[in-house]
Amino acid sequence: MLLGNDDWWRDAVVYQVYPRSFADADGDGTGDLQGVRDRLDYLARLGVDAIWLSPFYTSPLADGGYDVADHRDVDPRFGTLADFDALVADAHGKGIRVVVDLVPNHSSDQHPWFQAGLRDRYVFRDQPNDWESIFGGPAWTQVEDGQWYLHLFAPEQPDLNWDHPEVRAEFRDILRFWLDRGVDGFRVDVAHGMVKAAGLPDVGAKDGPQAEMLGDEQVPYFDQDGVHDIYREWRPILDSYPGGRMAVAEAWVSSPERLARYIGPDELHQAFNFEFMMADFHAKSFRAVIEKSLAEAELVGAPTTWVLSNHDKPRHATRHGGLARARAATLLMLALPGSAYLYNGEELGLPDVLDLPDELRQDPAFLRRGESRDGCRVPIPWTAEPGCGWVDPWLPIPAEWTALSAAAQEDDPDSTLNLYRAALRLRRRHPALGGGTLTWLDSPEDVLAVERHPGLVVVLNTGERPVRPDVAGEVLLASGPLEADGSIPPDTAVWIQRSGSSPDES
Repeated sequence: MLLGNDDWWRDAVVYQVYPRSFADADGDGTGDLQGVRDRLDYLARLGVDAIWLSPFYTSPLADGGYDVADHRDVDPRFGTLADFDALVADAHGKGIRVVVDLVPNHSSDQHPWFQAGLRDRYVFRDQPNDWESIFGGPAWTQVEDGQWYLHLFAPEQPDLNWDHPEVRAEFRDILRFWLDRGVDGFRVDVAHGMVKAAGLPDVGAKDGPQAEMLGDEQVPYFDQDGVHDIYREWRPILDSYPGGRMAVAEAWVSSPERLARYIGPDELHQAFNFEFMMADFHAKSFRAVIEKSLAEAELVGAPTTWVLSNHDKPRHATRHGGLARARAATLLMLALPGSAYLYNGEELGLPDVLDLPDELRQDPAFLRRGESRDGCRVPIPWTAEPGCGWVDPWLPIPAEWTALSAAAQEDDPDSTLNLYRAALRLRRRHPALGGGTLTWLDSPEDVLAVERHPGLVVVLNTGERPVRPDVAGEVLLASGPLEADGSIPPDTAVWIQRSGSSPDES
């Protein structure tokens, strides 16, 4: 199947694959690229436009693969470059694009540069400053001769020195390496990092953690103006390849105006909208974030992105307080203009696993400050038998997840899996979904109602009582059962086609 449309990313549904936890083809307990390849039919039936692969590169896995030792090879636990090439070819054959993670802020301490002592390619100094690691504790580690190196994340992840021309040249070549292998885009990890303020000044006294990933003020190691020079170097490379190659930024910055600077015809194509993921499950909270996000999108001239779960935050089935709310929030998200990013397993309604034994947790944030992302990274349940299709997985799968497995949900018309499939089918059919305009409709304080032209209305009830939709038409999809009189129960969303209008069947 040929992949046309260079602007595919503007309204795409992108499915994040965390390779370690997605599907295990060789039975060693760790997911792999062949496992992803084996599940492409599942992803095609789900209806996604692209997959985003979290890091599969050579790595000690000190931070789940975000500590890269070789940016041009596949870690043997995940397969080989031949496996990657076969995955891309098969995905393209099914009409699915492939986006890969790019990790430019830091490398593994096992990277050949660090092992060879090429300190000028990292950030070394004789005395540390007061910078703190995102994972807790100081951002500096001392080596044997007394110097200190910077690691804004784990000590095994030394920050690269982007003032060094060899670092910049290396990543230009890394981009070309993967573009030559057919990748359709990059998700840029810590896209607001890389460049540090001249002189590495102290942050100074602050209340609480010095720099959360999302903060309301600038720190000297994030969102420095010089980072934009890097993206202006990268954009011509992306544009030189056919087929709409793109890049999306993971950029946590202090204001919409700062975020807007990452996006444009001479920098990156998109930036993640994390505020929607952080919204409370209430109509007022969702509306405030949606209005702000659409205003930001207008500011940058590019559609926004929507995301409810990823590998760094609790799954929204847990964060929003249950599966009913998660399903309702998903229907809202998939009806908004822009692109949507799904996280593997959310289509099964998976919750976070909150009771993992401490000795099995591997997140460096847990080891340094007691906060763990492992609960959202538990492997995906595929079968309804004990083990859910895995043999000794790297994190244990709860026994009760057999009921949430893809196999258990396959033939249940009311399952979360089939809700996602139905929503993505409608999204492809209906021109108002993913593009178009949005109009707010009058509604009670705890109800959100929007019209997505032409004629599709989305109603979300976050209140405590059923509400009657003030719209005449056909219910195309509901996140849960409606009342006998057609009222929308609490924690439920519906898509309604107004009488006299119909989806575009073309």
